[in-house]
Parts: sequence; structure tokens; C-alpha cells
Amino acid sequence: MAEYDGDGEQHRFEDTVQEWQDSIETNVRKIGKGSWARILRMARKPSKKELRQTIYVCGIGMLILGFIGFVVLVVMDNFLPWIFGSLMN
Repeated sequence: MAEYDGDGEQHRFEDTVQEWQDSIETNVRKIGKGSWARILRMARKPSKKELRQTIYVCGIGMLILGFIGFVVLVVMDNFLPWIFGSLMN
């Protein structure tokens, strides 16, 4: 199956797919040579203590955000309708 590009040149579907694959492979190879490579080389498995601390910090953060969301919900359900009702009358 042949396709024509804007210049009138004929390209097969397989050629187009091969160009895409070459482009993807080139970009993947660049990962090992750029600034990300240093980060990937420095990465290591966390110790049990580090993992436990991370879980605690994330858990505390989730609890705080959940509490803030609950407070906002209670305020919106109980106090804001009363305030807007008194403003409208």
C-alpha cells in the first residue's frame, strides 16, 4: 500500500512505521545519556526505616487533608446555607 506525502513522494506504510520506531528507539537511548541517567544511576532501594518514615509522613498528610476536607464539607452544609439565606431575605 503506497501513500503520497506533500512533496509527491511515495511512502509505504512499512516505511512510515519504521521511521516511528527509529524515532522512539533514538529517544529511549537518549535517556541513558542525559540528566535522567544520573538520577537513575543514583537510585537505590530504600531501607526499611526510610520506607516506614515515608509511609508515616504520607499517611499523616492524607489524614490532615482529609480532616480539612471534612471541615470544609461541614461548614458548607451547616453554615453557608444559613448565611446565604439570611443575605437573600
